[in-house]
Amino acid sequence: MASGVVVDDGVVTAYNEIKVHHAGEVVADRYKLILFRLSDDDKFIIVDEEKSVRMREIESVDDVFSMLMKQFPKEDCRYALYDCSYRNKDTEKADLVFILWVPDEAPIKKKMLYASSKGALRKKLQGLKIEWQVNDLSDVKDSSALIEKLGSRGSIKELEGKTV
Repeated sequence: MASGVVVDDGVVTAYNEIKVHHAGEVVADRYKLILFRLSDDDKFIIVDEEKSVRMREIESVDDVFSMLMKQFPKEDCRYALYDCSYRNKDTEKADLVFILWVPDEAPIKKKMLYASSKGALRKKLQGLKIEWQVNDLSDVKDSSALIEKLGSRGSIKELEGKTV
């Protein structure tokens, strides 16, 4: 069921910025995590600039995954794009992970609105291979659930430069 919520043009702009690596761009200015939220009137999906994270903000962070997951509000829903860097047995990889954050503590009306608006957002964000729905803080206390989404547990050796 569609909710009637409209995806703001800024969302598409941010998506294009995170997915395309431009020659000569300053890496520190790239997004690492973009959070999207509903506008205050619940009519638009917009970029949550306050909680989105750029590469320069994680340069000196030891546990990047944990730091990024702390950006999600405990009692409200969000959508996110996470530019995930990992290493399997042979190569370094990077994938965009679409996250639907619907914590158990969020109001039921918000949960339903986010779930019913996801389709409109996904239509604008073409080409995403990995989707991860998170409903509880315990799902993100460590990287194991994400590693399962990326590939078999034994094949992923590093996540964000940290051995798993």
